Order: sequence, then C-alpha cells, then structure tokens
Amino acid sequence: MRSSRSPLPLAVASASRRMRGHARRLVLTVAAALALVAVSTAPAAAYAPVGVVHTERVQAGPYTITVGFSEWPLRAMQSLDFTFAPADGVAGKSGTLTLDGPGIDADDRESPLGRHPRKRDVWGLDVQALPEPGTVSFTFDIDGPAGHGRGTLRNVGVLDQPGPPLAISWTVCAIPPVGMLAYLAVGWRRNRPSEKVATLI
Repeated sequence: MRSSRSPLPLAVASASRRMRGHARRLVLTVAAALALVAVSTAPAAAYAPVGVVHTERVQAGPYTITVGFSEWPLRAMQSLDFTFAPADGVAGKSGTLTLDGPGIDADDRESPLGRHPRKRDVWGLDVQALPEPGTVSFTFDIDGPAGHGRGTLRNVGVLDQPGPPLAISWTVCAIPPVGMLAYLAVGWRRNRPSEKVATLI
C-alpha cells in the first residue's frame, strides 16, 4: 500500500527557505550600509601633520608670534587648523586667545592658549571652523619671562563657505539613507513574512 505524504510540511519547508533567503539578503544590505557609513565618517586624517600654507606675524608686547593657517584664503564653515608659534617657543609662557568676528559665540570668543594636538611644539586650534564670512581678529594676551604682552592680528578676511549651500549639502547627504529605508520597506511589504507564516499555521 502506497503511503501519501501531506504537502503541508513541504510547503512549510519551502516557505521557511524563502524567508531565510530574504532575511539573509536584508541582513547583508543593512551590514553593507552600516559599513559604508562607518567608512565615510571615519576621521581618516585625524593624525595627519599640520600643513601651514600661509603665515602672519603679530607683535604682542615683547613676544613675536607667527600665526599659521592650514588653508588660505579662509572660508566660512571650513575645517581649519591654526598654529600660534612664539619666536622663542612656548616654554614658560601662557596666555589667552580672543576671537572677534561675525557669528562667533560668546563661549568660543575667548579660550586659553593650548598646544596644538598634532603639533605639540606650538599653540594652536585643531579643526576649527569660522561660522560666517566677514573679517576676524585674533587677539593674544601672553604672560612669560619678559612680562605681559598683548597684540592683535586684525581684519583677516573670511570668504563665503566652499561648495553648495548647507541646505543642499544636507539634502544630498540624506538621499542614500532615505533610499535604503524605502528599499527595505518595499521589500518587507512585498514579501510579508508574517502573513506567510500565519497562512502556513
């Protein structure tokens, strides 16, 4: 006597294989997207040396300070490095820097002079952005073996930000994640794994 097998277990197994395949593709897509985001946001040049392309001199009382800029001309909303190098070094000296210009917050206006994290023999600012175009002044108050000194580098021009306006840049950057979410939503609605499991049960 020939035994007949119910098609239900086969259907369940087939649906289960299809669901596993969809789940595997979904996981791979999400993993690839996360890897792409991680690579694009990684600080690749975090420990790159500071490249000074332009310098200006400031006389702060008895101290001569060379102000170095990593980009020239300066542009608003651009990541910049500034170096402040006294002629006879920073040893035995301390001081403050006062920035004055359009869009600079009161909290960012005055700060103690500290060593640049990637150029430890001078003072500096690491990856600093000037918020708006216009003119900026750098005022140095220095205390050291020769006493106190104060000097200002005035009227440093800052041009408009490079590239397209910020709103357009943010819109373009938002397209890939929005597209990925739309793709996942369409795939989920098309396959409806929860409904397939319910019909098999």
